[in-house]
Amino acid sequence: MNPDTPNKIHVYLIPGLAASPEIFEFIHLPPAEFEVHLLKWFIPRPGMTLSEYAAEMAKKVTHPNPVLVGVSFGGMLAQEMAGYLQPRKTIIISSIKSRLEMPRRLLVARYTRLYKLLPTGIISNVEVLARLAFGDPVKKRLQLYERYLAVRDKTYLDWALDRIVHWERDTPIPGLVHIHGDKDSVFPMAHIGSCIAVPGGTHTMILHRHRWLNEHLPAIILQDDSSF
Repeated sequence: MNPDTPNKIHVYLIPGLAASPEIFEFIHLPPAEFEVHLLKWFIPRPGMTLSEYAAEMAKKVTHPNPVLVGVSFGGMLAQEMAGYLQPRKTIIISSIKSRLEMPRRLLVARYTRLYKLLPTGIISNVEVLARLAFGDPVKKRLQLYERYLAVRDKTYLDWALDRIVHWERDTPIPGLVHIHGDKDSVFPMAHIGSCIAVPGGTHTMILHRHRWLNEHLPAIILQDDSSF
């Protein structure tokens, strides 16, 4: 630990599917209390399980008892990483706590394997990628999202889609905090169990509801009781 910041809480942020750490550019935690660290996706080895990937990503966490904050697929990864670390708290945003919260279309994809037909080989088309990552048409914001959706490697995308639809977790990890928008179209609220609901929050609320997150995240991190 940096001797100059012995009392700070170290917060590690994990972006969503295909997103770069720049997706967190509007998230600001009080610097007197928190030190923020940004994790980024790496290209997985062939056949790598999500647990194995989490073990490798956990090695990039260099402070004891960190706070893990994962968005969307990054929230799924954060839960797997928690098994290799001793986090002070694990927080997921716009994500799911188990496969039981998956929407029907992902369950259908799991059993029909239709996701294998997605054109990940031509994923340089940012509109296609934005639909995969954010769940709805984003033509008006394509230039904005093109900057955030930086991980366009076919190996990574094929792996990530497969790991999402085949996620096996069936119970939430202890103490998990779930923040979810009530307008999320990727993981609709109708399928989500206990969570902190954000009115008007969509799957991209890490960008568009950042003021709410900046206002509430410090207290959520510091709260001793993580049952919501």
